[in-house]
Amino acid sequence: MKLNDCGNLPFLQKADIQVKTDISALSKVLAWFDQFNHPPVPKYIWMQCQLALAEGFTNAVRHAHKGKPPEVPVEIEVIIFPQRLEIRIWDRGQPFDLDQRLRNMPPQVDADDEGGRGLKLMREISDCLNYTHSDGQGNCLLILKEYPHL
Repeated sequence: MKLNDCGNLPFLQKADIQVKTDISALSKVLAWFDQFNHPPVPKYIWMQCQLALAEGFTNAVRHAHKGKPPEVPVEIEVIIFPQRLEIRIWDRGQPFDLDQRLRNMPPQVDADDEGGRGLKLMREISDCLNYTHSDGQGNCLLILKEYPHL
């Protein structure tokens, strides 16, 4: 086991990827995420996190990086711990208040609307969903999902 950046919690696996601001890079991101489809991560948890990752990446490309050149990277990091999976997605867009955005969303989204379901879906899937801004690093969407220790 290795220690995480905080130096106190052991992690089992850690990997990152950087892709261009291009929705077609989603297939590359999902293929890369396949490496985490093994114990201790239960299959159903991995599938939920795969969906949350796809939503988070899509939002970064379509919303945070709207109008930005494709060379602006989206960076993704995944860390596997004995009892949780953490996904971090960094973008270089304008920061926003995730909690306020979720509070202001209508309870029902029209099925014909192209967007509007992703943030709610990520919130339902995750045990912790957080979006923060760091000077120099941009914005980080944290998706944390816990699971039973095997």
